[in-house]
Amino acid sequence: MSVLAIIPAAGVGIRMGGGIPKQFLCLEGTPIFVHTLRKFAASEVIDHILLGLRAEDTERVRAALESEGLAKPVRLVTGGPSRQQTVRRALDEAPEGTELVAVHDAVRPFVSLDLIRRVVETARQTSAAIPAVPSVDTVKQIERQIVLGTIPRERVVLAQTPQVFRYDVLREAFDRAQADGFHATDEASLVERLGVKVTVLMGSPCNIKITKPSDLPVARLYLAQERERGKSESEP
Repeated sequence: MSVLAIIPAAGVGIRMGGGIPKQFLCLEGTPIFVHTLRKFAASEVIDHILLGLRAEDTERVRAALESEGLAKPVRLVTGGPSRQQTVRRALDEAPEGTELVAVHDAVRPFVSLDLIRRVVETARQTSAAIPAVPSVDTVKQIERQIVLGTIPRERVVLAQTPQVFRYDVLREAFDRAQADGFHATDEASLVERLGVKVTVLMGSPCNIKITKPSDLPVARLYLAQERERGKSESEP
């Protein structure tokens, strides 16, 4: 069963501040998106990788990939003005025979190979699967700064990526959303509208999305921990 990974990286990252989109910021000299691609290139359950970009970023990304020499080729696709449009354009470029699609945030570089494998294997069985972590905070529903109610914490999870779906299911979800003018912040929201049940797996607190300056010190800590684990696993 051929599995395609789509990594949307066409955002401008305005919450991070500065003039560099967050996916191009460096952790120890390497752009965040490259750290992310390394995981998918190393995964035994991923067959193809598409990276969605703004047209103006194509040349610098191509240069970065050439110097990196990843274990799998990465095809570049021109993205759209939103994440949803970028993923849709990448779906249009899916290799023939693609059966599963894994969509992952370019700025979640600490996803583990085990998590990628577990979500893909679950999607093989259920058609749609996402990782998530429980909310540790009390969740309030509000309107105009007034609390309308408290949502039971045991019924709330915080969605992560990779989100993995059967290709035909995801394609139908995007077609329906486009026809309805519906926009969502993740792919699972689009699939849910079809009435397809999305299975939730336990994610990882380390699988953070780097979106603001305060995330960078945490990211550096996680990167150092990954390297230490790699050293210990390689020692006899």
